[in-house]
Amino acid sequence: MDNALTVESAISLFLLFIQIPATAILFSRLLKGPRRLPPIEPQQPTPELLGSVSVVVPTLNEVLRISPLLAGLSRQSYEVREIIVVDSKSQDGTPDLVKAAQQQDPRFRLMTDDPLPSGWVGRPWALHNGFLYGSEDSQWFMGLDADIQPHPGLIAGLVKIAEAQGYDLVSLSPQFILKYPGECWLQPALLMTLLYRFDPAGINTEQPERVMANGQCFLCRRSVLAAVGGYTSARSSFCDDVTLARNIAAQGFKVGFLDGAKVLKVRMYEGAMETWKEWGRSLDLKDACSPAQIWGDLWLLSAVQGLPLLIVLAYLFFPLPTPLATTEGTSQSPAEGNPPAALLATLWLLSPSAPLLLLWGLNLFLLLIRFAMLLAIAPSYDRKSVKGSWLFWLSPLADPLAVLRIFLSAFRTPREWRGRKYSAE
Repeated sequence: MDNALTVESAISLFLLFIQIPATAILFSRLLKGPRRLPPIEPQQPTPELLGSVSVVVPTLNEVLRISPLLAGLSRQSYEVREIIVVDSKSQDGTPDLVKAAQQQDPRFRLMTDDPLPSGWVGRPWALHNGFLYGSEDSQWFMGLDADIQPHPGLIAGLVKIAEAQGYDLVSLSPQFILKYPGECWLQPALLMTLLYRFDPAGINTEQPERVMANGQCFLCRRSVLAAVGGYTSARSSFCDDVTLARNIAAQGFKVGFLDGAKVLKVRMYEGAMETWKEWGRSLDLKDACSPAQIWGDLWLLSAVQGLPLLIVLAYLFFPLPTPLATTEGTSQSPAEGNPPAALLATLWLLSPSAPLLLLWGLNLFLLLIRFAMLLAIAPSYDRKSVKGSWLFWLSPLADPLAVLRIFLSAFRTPREWRGRKYSAE
């Protein structure tokens, strides 16, 4: 029994050695939350914004998703000079929807990007073409994904806050639309892998290598994008938004990442399986990270998100040893009375069972933080149409799977993306 306890204590000490520093890093990030900028609000443009923004939308077979975006862009005001849809030879009728929108709003333009050059990924290539094609009179370049559903006043609100805060590049986190029980359970766990690794939205991150960005809604000064050669520095990246943002930040420009849940929604993937496959393979952000960063993030996620549930469950099935044995062997006569509390505490800390109890307490605490984080991110989800939306509150049970997905993605390079196949080179 003593040998078994010794082994368990050694394992507990090893896990504590892994988890305590990671918990400290997590806390240092979460404590920044009260200082973050509030979610941006829709705003009406003012005269100086007239024609200041060129919007570029890359598309490839988006006929089932793009209609809300086209309608939402038509409701943006005079700050939008042009809306360039760069289509990569869609075969599902996407260009026809854009042409129909053009009949109602002459700001829409449809172009087809050139054949994809070697070394380029389709999305940054389409955005780069849109940037080159767009008007040089626009002050801002804005990239939007086809699955975005913008509210009226989104673009004016984003440009105003970018100018007020002095951002050269700013992107937004959206409100996610969930429709099925499985994704309601899995998607928040995958999102949490980002929230644990990076500063909260609305905090100015000083280290360029830790900057976060979201290409679903991405605003950049045109002069800054021209200075870095458009999207060329992110041409081979499957997370081109983060890669480009970090390259721009590294050159001394101010990059921001803000909460946009009040100004845009997104319907990314249909169901848990598609979410696991499509979103999960880019969340590692390996194209924008050094190997040391990747391994550091994997350690952090394992320690504070993947392990807590497993460790707490292990303690439920295998009862903790009692610390009563800590005072065994201490000679004490009845006249001496009870030993001092400090002595008892010291003896307990030196007992074989102490690391197990500390490990249990730490991981229970990490689980409580995780459930508290659900309250914080609840406004980032539209769950009105989900049957079984209560599964959202059980998403911490999917955390080990989410961390596993990051591990799987971190060591695999995608060979297919949005219907395009890429060579192994």
